[in-house]
Amino acid sequence: MKNRNFMAGILAISFALSSAAVMAQADMAKGEVKKIDESAGKITLKHGPIKNLDMDEDGMTMVFRVQDPAMLKQVKVGDKVQFKAERATAGITVTKIEKQK
Repeated sequence: MKNRNFMAGILAISFALSSAAVMAQADMAKGEVKKIDESAGKITLKHGPIKNLDMDEDGMTMVFRVQDPAMLKQVKVGDKVQFKAERATAGITVTKIEKQK
């Protein structure tokens, strides 16, 4: 009986973690790096819809600030990326970026 309860608990935790991962991915937008300006802490991305910012347009190119300038060293012009952008006092800011595989 204890073993069955233990397995049910593990299953519930696994489901919760996978749901959180799916939700995090849903906040990510797809784009392509067009320009990197390390000295200004900015990146130019051609991107699709950014749902969490109510930007439903396809094919926009925008300049974004980056939350952490170290993010600019992870990508190069031409890379396909997924990113998360949020509204901040300084404007729309990329808070997370990762190369697509």
